[in-house]
Amino acid sequence: MFRPSRLRRSPVALAGVALAGSAVLAGAGVLAGAPAVASAGGQHGGQHGDHSTQTTTPIKHLVVIFNENVSFDHYFGTYPNAANTDGTPFQAAADTPKADTLATSGTLTNNPNLYAPKRLSPAQAVTCDQNHSYAAEQKAVDGGAMDQFVQKTETDTCTGAYGAPGLVMDYYDGNTVTGLWNYAQNYAMSDNSWDTTFGPSTPGALNLISGQTHGGTAYDPKTGAVLTASTAVQSPDAHGVGTVIGDPDPAYDDCSDNDHTASSAVVGMSGRNIGDLLNAKGVSWGWFQGGFTPTTPWNGQAGSYAKCDATTANIAGATPKDYSPHHSPFQYYASTSNPHHLAPTSVKAIGHTDQANHQYDLTSFDAALKADNLPAVSFLKAPEAQDGHAGYSDPIDEQKFLVNEINALQKSDSWSSTAVVIAYDDSDGWYDHVAPKVLNGSNDSAVDSSVCTSVTPVAGGYADRCGPSQRLPLLLISPWAAQNTVDHTAIEQTSVLRFIENNWLTGPIGDASFDARAGSLGGLFDWRHPQHRQVLLDPATGAVSSIVPTRPHWPTPPRGGWAERP
Repeated sequence: MFRPSRLRRSPVALAGVALAGSAVLAGAGVLAGAPAVASAGGQHGGQHGDHSTQTTTPIKHLVVIFNENVSFDHYFGTYPNAANTDGTPFQAAADTPKADTLATSGTLTNNPNLYAPKRLSPAQAVTCDQNHSYAAEQKAVDGGAMDQFVQKTETDTCTGAYGAPGLVMDYYDGNTVTGLWNYAQNYAMSDNSWDTTFGPSTPGALNLISGQTHGGTAYDPKTGAVLTASTAVQSPDAHGVGTVIGDPDPAYDDCSDNDHTASSAVVGMSGRNIGDLLNAKGVSWGWFQGGFTPTTPWNGQAGSYAKCDATTANIAGATPKDYSPHHSPFQYYASTSNPHHLAPTSVKAIGHTDQANHQYDLTSFDAALKADNLPAVSFLKAPEAQDGHAGYSDPIDEQKFLVNEINALQKSDSWSSTAVVIAYDDSDGWYDHVAPKVLNGSNDSAVDSSVCTSVTPVAGGYADRCGPSQRLPLLLISPWAAQNTVDHTAIEQTSVLRFIENNWLTGPIGDASFDARAGSLGGLFDWRHPQHRQVLLDPATGAVSSIVPTRPHWPTPPRGGWAERP
């Protein structure tokens, strides 16, 4: 068993990653103090009782759907105007507000890159994956000139997907990403939401839950030894503690390293995440991910592992694995991991601390919703074929997942107190015309370019956390969302974290977490005028299928009313 030495021997918080030899890890990289474990009945392990419904806003249920690898212009470059030459027809409302897009900025035709952006049709939904590494994205930005995307992040040839010169510049419109455009029409969208740091999926996921990519320690997956010189973390100190800028798999997960058949270093994170804060406050929560249920369960023996080999076909017929360990951020923290992918002890226990330790398959979310047992905070991760990541997913498969989940939420008894945030982990390297205003610098000569090295401060003194980097889509779907609104407030991935902290009064993460600088999601809400309707979409086309009037039981506001900008 893989047992870091600084963790209490909770059977939930540290069953450990199954590694041969019962190796003991020394050093930083794990969290001291695992949460208390409840009985199999599923009662919460927080110290203060169940505070799930004690909120500063009407939102008692936040559902964060965290998808993959899209820049804002890649999906909304001509919003709200679609070509309507193919795909699903889209017609915007006459009073649709203006957004900062390729079209409104003039960069659709007058562009500084080697190729001008061009429209991708629904037939070109499956494309090559672009280069979205920490260093390449900085080089594409070119000090703010935004003119090196073709040279630095483009991949225009690949097998089984569409590619052509200039691909990295290209965009979809409302004839392909119809569902997202219709959600923007009927609810609220940001055109000023940012990736908290440069880099790929894992940094984005870690920033979502902790605002912190520093504190990673690389371990040998076979022996458990600390790898002080591993490139799995950047700029490691003498103890091997550094910053995650790539996509190493998590240390506390049987399914890492392709079910432990590979030998790449795995990474464990130190410090706190929002799951730790919610546990301490007594608030129910969970991370729900496609493919988390193992195809081969852990057999309970040392040196054995659960295996996660379920697959789903995308529209091109490819069958990627459903579960991606490096998309599962709570598995990097010993305190919030479920190494053997154990199932919850009951539907009633979902969201509370039992052997699953708040880490679940997507089917558990659907079961909890059906049973009217929705946790206060839920993070949803689609199976890979439906998460929107170019190369193995696409906007049409992504749309099916989004619409099916959101339709089910709108039809539930919890809808009147629910907010759904659709957010993304990184840009995939896709072009966006707006230059980032880098707020946190870094001076790592191995990876950082002038867009980062010219900026101070360096928060916490931690290198390799340069950002914000590129604009990403963010939408809010809720009865409390401002209708057909484009909010221009500067926000980022950690703004979702900040909303959770403020709504449930958990307190901040600390340790130079970027939750401290995060802008407010408040401009996406309208607390005075809730929407008395459900806007249901067709998952195949993204078109509006029905608008259903509702007369829900609204939450009772506290004395003095709801907070205006949580």
